[in-house]
Amino acid sequence: MYRSIEDFENDWKNEESSTLQIFRNITDETKSIKIHENVRALDRLAWHITQTIPEMGSHAGLMTESPLNGLPIPERFEEIIKIYQEYNTILLKRVKSKWTDSTLSDKVDMYGQVWTKGQVLSVFVAHQTHHRGQMTVIMRMVGLPVPGVYGPAKEEWVNMGVPAME
Repeated sequence: MYRSIEDFENDWKNEESSTLQIFRNITDETKSIKIHENVRALDRLAWHITQTIPEMGSHAGLMTESPLNGLPIPERFEEIIKIYQEYNTILLKRVKSKWTDSTLSDKVDMYGQVWTKGQVLSVFVAHQTHHRGQMTVIMRMVGLPVPGVYGPAKEEWVNMGVPAME
């Protein structure tokens, strides 16, 4: 749970950068490949991450609506990236203008549960991280390079002249 807006801002910017590393490695040729009937395609996961920002933001009182809800996945992956960046910026501005460090312990109704505002910020980060992890597995299975997010990926170890860890 966050206790300062500045801590969230720093984490959110880092997480945005990590998500963009993942998104930018996805091609229009691989974005819609379904590796299994019960596994979302990369474009669906990326769109879900993007849609959740205003959706969760509206539940938390940071945004007045969820304009992406129900919209189809954009045809071009570059459009998902653009919209993702736009809503990341909006979310951060709204958090900084509507909430303060002292209000992060205030409670809000989120999906029939009571969360603190600090918890809402934690879930924003965790939700994105969770789905990024799913995406990296799918990326490996469809032959895309996976960037190291919290440490070097297999390809990056090799590029550093170090044997990749098993």
